[in-house]
Amino acid sequence: MLEAAIDRISKLPCFSKPTNVEILTGGISNLNFKVTDIGQQFMVRLAKDVPEHGVMRWNELELSKAAAALNVSPEVTYHDKGILVFRYIDARTLTAREVQDTRNLKRIVDLVAVVHNGLGAHLMTPILTFWPYQVNQVYARKLEQAGSNYSGILPELMAAQSDLMEATGPVHLVTSHNDLLAANLLDDGSRLWLVDWEHGGYNTPLFDLAGLAGNNSLSEVHEHFLLEQYFGLSAEQHWRAYRSMKCVSFLRETLWSMTSEIYSTIDFDYAEYTRKNLECFRNTLHDFYTS
Repeated sequence: MLEAAIDRISKLPCFSKPTNVEILTGGISNLNFKVTDIGQQFMVRLAKDVPEHGVMRWNELELSKAAAALNVSPEVTYHDKGILVFRYIDARTLTAREVQDTRNLKRIVDLVAVVHNGLGAHLMTPILTFWPYQVNQVYARKLEQAGSNYSGILPELMAAQSDLMEATGPVHLVTSHNDLLAANLLDDGSRLWLVDWEHGGYNTPLFDLAGLAGNNSLSEVHEHFLLEQYFGLSAEQHWRAYRSMKCVSFLRETLWSMTSEIYSTIDFDYAEYTRKNLECFRNTLHDFYTS
């Protein structure tokens, strides 16, 4: 499989004399490669549509191009069915510990605000809406139909989701990234970049903020900081809706992983990832109900 992927990349018409085609580690849903071509470097992403996750590559492409136009993501230099080629950025991925540093957290929240407020102006086509409650409901139905080992707890999870949706209340839609893992944040030494738009789409800004907090184990002090950084003086009025969205973010990651246990062919311990996210969801839900 890996040899076939490298051979395919080497024959892409966008390259003249590709060398040093090497796989980039760290991805848990796609294969990414670094390619050198006549002194220039590129990142190649091999990824097909993933219906079980609602991932459509045309949507990722349009968001990636808009993000590049906004200058928050690398330039898309070529695309074809199942392939995206980006100009390579010489940068390192952040770690969760680095995200927890308030100096970095301020930079990240400012970047997220730029995305939310500015990305839409660069879109050239309609894009998908990523409404996490609907996303989770679809996951639950498909898991039940597939006879998932987790079918027995799905009613419990969906009952909790109903409470959370009521607590979230009305929302304001922005163009969101919807997958703010530390690994999707790059630091080139002078600025931050945001990559991997496969789950991007219209959503409440609270989902990105909650996902950023949950994925990077932010403390409650950090959470108040990020809300104040994003919303200013009105931060406190968003606290309850934010906390409900944090629960939903953990639930979505849990259901994503449960689904990946069935369908993914990537060598990754999805069962352990499910266990950890389910534990985080239940702990966060308990805190939501009791405080």
